[in-house]
Amino acid sequence: MLTTAHLVTVLPLIIVASTAVIVMLGVAWQRNHAVTALVAAAGLVIGLLTLPLTLPAASSPPLMQVDGLAVMAGTLVLVSALVTVILSHHYLTGYIGPKEEFYLLLLCATAGALALVASDHLAMLFISLELLSMPLYGMLAYSFRAERSLEAGIKYLLLSAAATAFLLFGMALIYTRTGYLDLAAVTGALVQAPDAWMLAGAALIVVGLGFKLSVVPFHLWTPDVYQGGPAPATIFLATVSKLAVFVVLLRLVLAAPFFSSEWLQTLITVLALLTMLGGNLLALFQANLKRLLGYSSIAHFGYLLVAIVAGNALATETTGVYLITYLVTTLAAFGVVTLVSSPFGGEDADGLPVYRGLFWRRPYLAAVMTVSFLSLAGIPLTAGFIGKFYVIALGVADGRWWLVGGVVAGSAIGLYYYLRVMVTLYLPEPGMRRRDVTNDWGSRIGGLTMMALAAAILVLGVYPAPMIDWVQGLSGLTN
Repeated sequence: MLTTAHLVTVLPLIIVASTAVIVMLGVAWQRNHAVTALVAAAGLVIGLLTLPLTLPAASSPPLMQVDGLAVMAGTLVLVSALVTVILSHHYLTGYIGPKEEFYLLLLCATAGALALVASDHLAMLFISLELLSMPLYGMLAYSFRAERSLEAGIKYLLLSAAATAFLLFGMALIYTRTGYLDLAAVTGALVQAPDAWMLAGAALIVVGLGFKLSVVPFHLWTPDVYQGGPAPATIFLATVSKLAVFVVLLRLVLAAPFFSSEWLQTLITVLALLTMLGGNLLALFQANLKRLLGYSSIAHFGYLLVAIVAGNALATETTGVYLITYLVTTLAAFGVVTLVSSPFGGEDADGLPVYRGLFWRRPYLAAVMTVSFLSLAGIPLTAGFIGKFYVIALGVADGRWWLVGGVVAGSAIGLYYYLRVMVTLYLPEPGMRRRDVTNDWGSRIGGLTMMALAAAILVLGVYPAPMIDWVQGLSGLTN
């Protein structure tokens, strides 16, 4: 039975869902782009402020587990969604057509992500994953008059449907073997070692979630979708969507014993190595910045799979630290692309030649992108270094030497293409026709947000203690 305490634990989810309803009614009554963006941002901020009320939770609602991991992931989801809303307002200013529905789709997907990170039941996992994914189809195809955007939405829809089939088949096998769908009952029903059906079901679930995480060899959709989708939709896909899916995969590994079998750990280890090296190698010769960042995100989640393989108490802390550093860095990098592409003008400004000499035109934007790429490369005194240090430390502590070697090799390869982009920013302009960011970007909240993200990358790299203490505190509350 639902109680008032249960409602308090899911208050951020209720607030975000209610904001989506308010935005929908507002669109039906009178369209106003600025007001819609303000309402969406206000709902996300209020949801963020109510997150501390959810812990400590004496009991969680049915089908959900509101613990430290859920609160940590929920905070990151709401912050990433808020940054996306801020950048979307400037981006959609020049869009010819309805603008307000984009925020409605974004809020619905955010609600799905909040439910997903707290899912403690396979049925709830599926419903919340679909609530996250379905609005993304519309967000990626939002500028449907552009051929690439429509292609991105359709491609993600078709391949996501195939991944969902794998996910459901894996759940069906587990249900057939145990007769339960909630993780606690599934764990209790396994009084003996997992059999072939259980391992097959777990493997199929890993395949389904691996598609969402762009794990090699399920990554083929990523560069095309990243390139074709509007920049704000790509930001949401690269941050909120991947964060939520990875957290639920970690929760499955920590809760269900059949994910800890030697055979399945070997499978995930192979996928992690392929993902680390494949993502970096495929990014080496990319001339499109959004495709390059897409392959980069593939490699970074390959690094994070080390936490899935380890599956111990330190895995939650490592995941939290790495996700924070990844999100701040990715938001900054894609944010610069969004600002250069704003206001909407058809295709995004994603060709690498567009950014040649950016330092001589917009030094602050070039500085933000430089800091973000240094962090992606894992250079010391940036947030990315702290995240990679945690992953390597976890691999060493668990004796996963192949994975540690993969992280080091992948980082060395990635250093080349990150430096190539950074050098391009400071090259003299060749006099070609270019697309520039608007002159008043610095006075807009989007520009200030980029500066704040760049500052956060440097602060977290120099003084990460508050972030680590926060993650450790929430990790201790994870069941």
